[in-house]
Amino acid sequence: MVKHVSSVGRNGVHDFLLIRATAIIMALYTLYLVCFFVFSGTITYELWSHFWGSLFTKIFTMLTLSCVLIHGWIGLWQVLTDYVKQVLLRGLLQLLVVTALLGYFFSGLFVLWGV
Repeated sequence: MVKHVSSVGRNGVHDFLLIRATAIIMALYTLYLVCFFVFSGTITYELWSHFWGSLFTKIFTMLTLSCVLIHGWIGLWQVLTDYVKQVLLRGLLQLLVVTALLGYFFSGLFVLWGV
């Protein structure tokens, strides 16, 4: 069995399960948002701020954001390892992807839980 340094001990089954689990959570979050828009009627500022001020919505949004980032990382990691054969370039691209994903996570964290 060949081990790559960039795989961090993961295997195909682990990636498969993570992709499916994150996709289910993202689908449930989409359904949650669609239900809010469909059943809320006229959306006012008060209703909108109450919705996003809800602890459940904040936690569910952070969980979904984490799932989007995990889903994106695994997908991009697979594309980069399949199509970028030069190790130095692949490592640089993976570093850029991780940096962008961490930036997305922290910006979402500060927007959601900020002032």
